[in-house]
Amino acid sequence: MNLLGAAQAAPTILVFGDSLSAAYGISVESGWVALLARRLQPGPQSGQPAYRVVNASVSGETSAGGLTRLPKLLAAHRPHLTILELGANDGLRGLSLAQTARNLETMIGLAQKQGGKVLLVGMRLPPNYGAAYTGKFQALFTDIARKKKVHLVPFLLDGIGAQPGRFQADGLHPTAQAQPILLDNVWRELRPMLTTK
Repeated sequence: MNLLGAAQAAPTILVFGDSLSAAYGISVESGWVALLARRLQPGPQSGQPAYRVVNASVSGETSAGGLTRLPKLLAAHRPHLTILELGANDGLRGLSLAQTARNLETMIGLAQKQGGKVLLVGMRLPPNYGAAYTGKFQALFTDIARKKKVHLVPFLLDGIGAQPGRFQADGLHPTAQAQPILLDNVWRELRPMLTTK
């Protein structure tokens, strides 16, 4: 098999998210998705299969926008695994959490129906949105993961909040220095999924 054929045969991981996965404000090569792609490249004698990582993340994306885009991406790439990182913009805009949950559940169902596994990535909101709304928002991801029986990254930004220089000037988007931490947060849940059928 030639190299092109090998690349085409490699299982695909589709990363489907918003600005946190689209490397907003930093170079794409510094983002956690690019770091993931490099981590998944096997050494010459590692015995680990190669994975093709497709980043279809769009800054500003909502769950509704994602639901509109996802079917064509699933058909085009037929991912072995989809990393779903959406919902933060819904929360920041104060949108209906019930609708956000329905959108995320539908996207998970579409990916599963196509035959792929799903890793859901959880988020939290700043406290100024009020305890009731932020609490329900945080619980939304846990509830969906349990209902749809998918793996969950509890909080993508875990571990960077208290460290200086980890956020850009807007206070929302992580810097390039923080991206390896984001990758590690995802990797803890992703790695076991790569070793199972």
